[in-house]
Amino acid sequence: MSITYSVSLEKLMKEFGLQVFYIPCEPKDIAITSADVNRPGLQLSGFFDFFDRSRIQIIGKSEIAYLEQIGKERLRESCDKFFSYKPPVVIVSRALDAFPEMIEAAKKYEVPLLGVNEGTSAFMSGLISILNVELAPRQTCHGVLVEVYGEGILLLGESGVGKSETAIELVKRGHRLIADDAVEIRRVSNRTLVGTSPENIRHFVELRGVGIINARRIFGMGAVKMTEKIDMIIQLEPWDKKKVYDRMGMESEYTEILGISVTSTTIPVKPGRNLAIIIEVAAMNNRQKKMGYNAAQELLEKVGMADPEDSTDVSMWDAF
Repeated sequence: MSITYSVSLEKLMKEFGLQVFYIPCEPKDIAITSADVNRPGLQLSGFFDFFDRSRIQIIGKSEIAYLEQIGKERLRESCDKFFSYKPPVVIVSRALDAFPEMIEAAKKYEVPLLGVNEGTSAFMSGLISILNVELAPRQTCHGVLVEVYGEGILLLGESGVGKSETAIELVKRGHRLIADDAVEIRRVSNRTLVGTSPENIRHFVELRGVGIINARRIFGMGAVKMTEKIDMIIQLEPWDKKKVYDRMGMESEYTEILGISVTSTTIPVKPGRNLAIIIEVAAMNNRQKKMGYNAAQELLEKVGMADPEDSTDVSMWDAF
């Protein structure tokens, strides 16, 4: 059973500076549950087939111009029927005035009627962006999220493997911390995952032997970030001599989170390995691959082993 998330109308009002024509109750008690919005031109003209009443309704210049020319009686009938479907909120854009008939119908059916100064398209774009984040499917995982050279790197691994220590080393090297211990991952589109930290533990890091530290206060505002897209997953695990680790990096591995595949790799941990530098290189290499360059492929071509299957049973370096 999927979980339905919501965002309060109060939060949207503060974000966009919405003005009130009429509101039946406290904005904090009005929940928005749909990330889609609608311009109700067809509905104001009387067509309600396939009308989704759970969406925020935005009335722009075109809708206002139509209502101005249909006459007072039809205007009242159109507004009454439209507001009878009780959408969560109706917003008039471009600083346009709401008709008295609109306000009357809004009061009759207790539908919030608000206004905004922004242009319709710009407002819709910003509104949809915020709704996609606030209402996105999400899950929380045990890990660390850092930004390294612009790449969002999610560090996973069992407790004590060194995730937090590696994150602190990366912060000292000029990169940024997003979340430690608990990472809240949201699917904001069909291709994008965004990670953030739960608000109550944001910027705090646990270092065994030292205790809890506040990364923002110790390293400054430039060392932390609120959210970041997840571009790569790195699984840290204790070095296993019996396990064969990838030495070429020809083929990318993927981990699925919330239905989206994310590039992933496993890095073995043992004394003497500088994980921060390895992760920096992994981040830069991942960016290069996204831009179409693969160092392993180039090396294979230079030594006459362009077919990846030729290197299946023997390491490239063993050939020299």
